[in-house]
Amino acid sequence: MEAIPKWQRVTGWVLSGLLIVVFLPSAFFKIAQPEGFSDEWSKTYPASTALPLGVIELTTFVIYLVPKTRYLGGLLMLAYLGGAVATHVHANDGKFFVPVIVGIIAWLGLYLRDRKLRALVPFVME
Repeated sequence: MEAIPKWQRVTGWVLSGLLIVVFLPSAFFKIAQPEGFSDEWSKTYPASTALPLGVIELTTFVIYLVPKTRYLGGLLMLAYLGGAVATHVHANDGKFFVPVIVGIIAWLGLYLRDRKLRALVPFVME
């Protein structure tokens, strides 16, 4: 099997690392619930759902970053982001594309750094 070029592995890790900017602040706000957070959160979901969703979000992200559990993390992250898309569509706020882009970045990050995923989903050059 052909080795993955270093620039692709590095780019994959950079893309995966960029998700820190999305997932950590989001999980932090859901877990810490600073003043004013509950008022905004309650517009779409009951206030009691923030903490469990924050814990799920943080756990999913950690599972995604751990090399041995990266596929499970990627699948869980995709499921979580699917819920985020549904939430934005339901709220009719026009931001549904954000979790779609985050999901693409997550899987592109995995794809660029993972030989097994490339074998499972090859790009065909004809």
